[in-house]
Amino acid sequence: MMEATQDMAIASPPRDSVQVRTSKRVSPVWIKAKAMLTSFALAMGGLALMLGVWQYIAHTHEDFPGPAATLPVLWDMLRHPFYDNGPNDKGVGIQVWMSLGRVFRGWMLGSLIAIPIGLAMGSNRAIMGVLNPVVQFMRPVSPLAWYPIGLAILKNSETAVVFAITVTSLWPTLINTMFGVSSLPEDYRNVARVYRFSRWKYITKVLIPYSLPHIFTGLKLSMGIAWVVIVAGEMLAGGTGIGYFVWDSWNAFSLEKVISAIIIIGAIGFMLDRALDWMVKRVSYSA
Repeated sequence: MMEATQDMAIASPPRDSVQVRTSKRVSPVWIKAKAMLTSFALAMGGLALMLGVWQYIAHTHEDFPGPAATLPVLWDMLRHPFYDNGPNDKGVGIQVWMSLGRVFRGWMLGSLIAIPIGLAMGSNRAIMGVLNPVVQFMRPVSPLAWYPIGLAILKNSETAVVFAITVTSLWPTLINTMFGVSSLPEDYRNVARVYRFSRWKYITKVLIPYSLPHIFTGLKLSMGIAWVVIVAGEMLAGGTGIGYFVWDSWNAFSLEKVISAIIIIGAIGFMLDRALDWMVKRVSYSA
């Protein structure tokens, strides 16, 4: 009888080992794949909903082209994006490239202005008291209001668009930088005092590393504003760019091209947002 009991004890694994084996059956790779499939299915559902609403609007308005009329035009635009038949007939790829150049110039100039001012405002109460009313006064001004100011100063329509992007895109970066610096814990400052950091070392080793996630969040928001402003600015400036392409297509009574350009604008804006979101996650402490 004792031998049978011992054999059963040997044959039966401990309860803890059974639980461990059961928990190992769910692979982390499968969990990640399942989450990705769920996200993809939800995204496809949202896309189907958008197409359904688009088709409904086209069905109720005769002059508004639906997906069946627009998507072939979009495909034709994407097949030959870089043709150049003169100043008033360029492919959408050339137009987008010119717009991106203006956006990045304005965004970078705005960032070079915003980050130092944000650092100064966040670390010094006197500077904050002087500049904060100016920031709050200028921040709500419409982006298009800056275009004629830039045109009057710079005497060039393309440079005036870059000026408008610079002025309107710097505020999110400035405010987020200011918030990141002002939220620095007192312990960090005390450690810098104990080790007698110079001002430059304090800024580069303590202030900026701590504020980096906030700075990149501001840069991401600023890029979104810059991409919105470029379309409106190029409608006013004319000449080249995706905004000019939209306005020129409207003047040619081609709503299919207008909607196709809107799809391209949305896709590029989405990709820029995802790229900067990836950078934000890379510099965040939880990454």
